[in-house]
Amino acid sequence: MMAFSHFTSVLLFATFASVVFAITQRSTPRGMVRYGAFCWVLFVGSVIAASWLMYFLRK
Repeated sequence: MMAFSHFTSVLLFATFASVVFAITQRSTPRGMVRYGAFCWVLFVGSVIAASWLMYFLRK
């Protein structure tokens, strides 16, 4: 049985969600890649920012 860490799960979700968003929201391949990368960075960046916020709120 495979057990993923929370961060690995976030990376997988960000990847798949970004691919879907890119395909459905943009019409050109270049636009898809750029928008997918943008969404991926926002997903991962927001999770990292939220985790640091929760870390400091707990202390």
